[in-house]
Amino acid sequence: MGRRRRSVMSEELKYELAKDLGFYDTVQKEGWGSISTKDAGNMVKRAIQMAEQAAANKSSFK
Repeated sequence: MGRRRRSVMSEELKYELAKDLGFYDTVQKEGWGSISTKDAGNMVKRAIQMAEQAAANKSSFK
């Protein structure tokens, strides 16, 4: 019996990242399963960078 994975990123964020990284059209045509492992890893890396920047900006306003 398979477990259902809960998404950590919102669909909106995933689409934003796909646009930024240049594979949005592929996702639109073929779905998320069609992106490469490298592209998925780059999405995660970029999301982490964005979160770190947001945290740094938030802490600098204190």
